[in-house]
This record gives sequence, C-alpha cells and structure tokens, in this order.
Amino acid sequence: MLNRLIAWSLQHRIIVVAIALFLVVYGAYTSTRLPVDVLPDLNRPTVTIFTESSGMAPEEVETLVSFPIETAMNGAPGVTRVRSASGVGLSLVFVEFDWSQDIYRARQVVNERLQIVKERMPDGINPTMGPISGIMGEIIQIGMFSKERPSYEVRSTADWVVRPRLLSIPGVAQVSVIGGGAMQYQVLANPAKLRQFNVSVIELNQAVSQANMNSGGGYLMNPDQEIIIRNIGRVQSLEDLEDSVIKVVNGTPITVKQVAEVKFGRPVLRGDASVQGNPGVILSVQKAPGADTIRLTEQVLKALEEVKPGLPNDIEVKDDLFRATTFINTSISTVEHAMRDAFILVSLVLFLFLLNFRTTFISITAIPVSLVIAAITFSFFGMGVNTMTLGGLAVAIGVLVDDAIIDVENVYRRLKEIRHLENPLPALRVIYNASREVRGSIVFATIIIALVFLPLFALSGIEGKIFTPLAIAFIVSLFASLLVSLTLTPVLCAYLLPNMKQMEHAEDPQLVRWLKRLNAPVVDWSMRSS
Repeated sequence: MLNRLIAWSLQHRIIVVAIALFLVVYGAYTSTRLPVDVLPDLNRPTVTIFTESSGMAPEEVETLVSFPIETAMNGAPGVTRVRSASGVGLSLVFVEFDWSQDIYRARQVVNERLQIVKERMPDGINPTMGPISGIMGEIIQIGMFSKERPSYEVRSTADWVVRPRLLSIPGVAQVSVIGGGAMQYQVLANPAKLRQFNVSVIELNQAVSQANMNSGGGYLMNPDQEIIIRNIGRVQSLEDLEDSVIKVVNGTPITVKQVAEVKFGRPVLRGDASVQGNPGVILSVQKAPGADTIRLTEQVLKALEEVKPGLPNDIEVKDDLFRATTFINTSISTVEHAMRDAFILVSLVLFLFLLNFRTTFISITAIPVSLVIAAITFSFFGMGVNTMTLGGLAVAIGVLVDDAIIDVENVYRRLKEIRHLENPLPALRVIYNASREVRGSIVFATIIIALVFLPLFALSGIEGKIFTPLAIAFIVSLFASLLVSLTLTPVLCAYLLPNMKQMEHAEDPQLVRWLKRLNAPVVDWSMRSS
C-alpha cells in the first residue's frame, strides 16, 4: 500500500504539491484561530454551593448548613468527593465529579439534591450553586477608584453599570466585585427618641420594611377600557424613607425621621480593596471552561472602552492590575523561541552535512508541513495551543526531518550513481526505487519512536490532563512527517534533484568525508577485534 502511495504521488506531482500548499495555507489560518492558554484544561467537573447564613458562628454553619448539604451530595451519581469550608456566616461545599462527567449534567444532579436539602435548612437560608468556572478561570482584574467620592458610590457604579456589561460577553462566567461595600439605606435609631415617642425597634423595623414596596389596588372598569390601580410606595430617595409613617398616635403620625437618622452608608467591612493606594473596587472576571483567554480578554477590554464614556468623570478605571494574557503570551513566546531556535539549528546541521541547498530545502519542508497538519488535527479534535502542545512540537522538530532526510539522501545517492551508467534508468523510476528501498526503515523507525510516548496516555487525573496533549502533539506531527516523506518528499526530489550540476561529482560533502576518515580507524579496530 505504501509503495502505491509513493507511485501515485510521483505520477500526480502537481496534485501533491497543490495539496501541500493548501494544507500550509489552511493550517496557518487554523493555527491563528486555535484557543490559546498556558496549560491544558485542568478543570475537574466541580460544582460549588454557596450558602450565606448571616449571624451564625462557624460551628453553627458547619452543623446546620454544611453537614446537611454534604450528606445530601454524598452518593449522588458520578460524585467522587465532597468537601466543605465553614466560616462566619458562610458555607462553601465543593462537589467533585469524575473526569468524564459533563459539567452541565453534574449541575443538574446537584440541583436535584439541593431541592431536597432546602427543606432542612434554617429559615431564611437558601443554598445556591456558583457559576461554571475553573481553577484557572480568572483572566483579568479591573480596578476602579475616585478621589472625590466615597468608595461605596464607586461600588454602586461597578455593580450596576460595569458588571452587567461584562456579564453580557459570551464566555464570561462571573464578575466578582471586591471592596467598596455595597451602598445601603441605613436607619440609625435614636434610643432616647424611641422612648420619647413610645416606639419599639420592632415597630421601626416593620415600618421601614413595608415602606419600600408597591402594591396593586385592583382595576377601574370603564365601558371602553380597563385601568390598573397601583399604590406607588417604593423608596426613591432618603426623604421618602424619612417620611415613612411608623404609627399614628391620637391622630398624629410618627415618622421615621422623628426617631432615627436616615443616610447612605455601607455595611461593616470584613475586607476591602485599594487601587494605586486609593480606596476602590476591584472587578475579577472569571471565564467559562473552554473559552479562549486571549480573545475573551480582548472583548472585555473593548467592552470597558464602550462603558468608560458613561462613567462619572472622577472615576478612574485601571484594566492592567492583572491579566492572564501577559503570562500566557510570555509562556507561549518562550516556547515559540525555542521552536525557532530548534528550526534554525536543524537547518544549519542539515546544510553542513548535505552541503546542498536543494536537498536541505526538501528535508526542511517536512517541518512546516507536519506542523500545520498537527494544527489542523488540533482544530478538528477541539484542542488548543498551550505550553504542553507547543512543547510536544518543539521536541518533535528534530525528529520531523528524520524520515525526509533518509529518503532524500538515498534518492540523491541513487541519482548520482546512474549519472555514470551508459543506459541510465528514468529519473522517476530511480526516485521510486530509492524511496521504496528505505520505506520500511522509515515506517519502523517512526512507529518505534511513537511507542515511546504511548505510556503517557495511560496517565490519569491531573498528570494525564497535562501530559496527554504533549504526547498527542508529538505523535500527530511525527506521523504527519511520515506521510510527507512518502508523498511530498519524492515529488520535490523529482522536481529539484535530477538536473543538478552537483550530480556530476560523486564525492560526499567535505564534512561527511572528514567524519568518515575519523570513523574509519574505529570501524577497522572493531572489525579486527570481533
């Protein structure tokens, strides 16, 4: 079958070259569209359950919240481990699934169990699932601050203007706002005035709670229309809350402002954020699993530029506090430089040994063609570019030219031999015979090298997720070079080698002759001593 492939390639040389050019162009385009990240996807399917339990101590959170949720999740289909962390007023439960589990099905399983456990939760406590994100999900941190207004007003701008715009970008899983403190309507009761007007704290709390709501009043029916009656009671300003009536005593209403101070403020902070030494707000943007970090970061920055004109003039936005793309570009650039240096060294060594531009060019052609075939394969199987896949390609660069060198060297030697015959065979026939002679050696050598990387596919867990892409990249590019040596390499030999003037000289390159002279005594001694 391989002999037929070589023969077909030599008979249809134009088609083979056209296919190779198409693969190079399409592969180069595909490589620019592949998702780029530092490492392969290491996200084990995990669902995080958040439960806020205000006022509870860690022991109470563990007993009343975390433990019932853990108990409900244990034994769910596909669950491998359940762990929790309980703090002051907050419970985090992490439900880990098997690597093969689909994250959306995992969330469905967790949601079904949550519906059961909610009945056992204390009043007012509602467990919720966190967004779909991963251990390397944070892609950018954005800072906002103002030197003229309090940080809680900056927080309001971040919560109601910037965050909704960023969440509308496809691929953004969550935008967490840190610092500033959410702005509140604060009602600060005055104990002396409460006693003076005979108002209890419960009455004040009830009045404030009921003051901020709209209610319906039925319908007003006319012969030709139906009018909705509404009671507008939602608070729009501090004055609305101050004028809310607590109760009426002897026909005189007692309002909130008579017994308490109403103002804007922020809650008691257990943490805060600063930007360039100023109190501010930080927005942490998390990506969904599988999203392209670089493209998503570009979309986030573009959205920020669209939002900035609508922000108050005194609010400054810093989008360079942290960017995962900086680390990605540095890591990828390092590997790319290693690949570039390897390519140059391989080309230099080939030329020194072959001392011929045409044979060197034919051999080097195997590298870019094999790499673009690997890129097309990555795109087909949904893989991305990362340090491990590029590392596999970098390791393979020196091996990619092996098959082509063996074929080119044998074709070159056979063509030189027939130059001195009275009735030489046609050049295509000689190239076919020369390629067929080394075909078995090429195939067996390629398979043996590929077998070295097969054990990497047996790794499981995080190790398998890290090293499997490296093995795939190496093996795919290796077999791509084998295909090139059986198809494109003989065709290029047919185009470039038969009419070379250097064919008239039967001598080996000078470096090869010098190495042979050094090696000859060693070989003679070995033969005499055997």
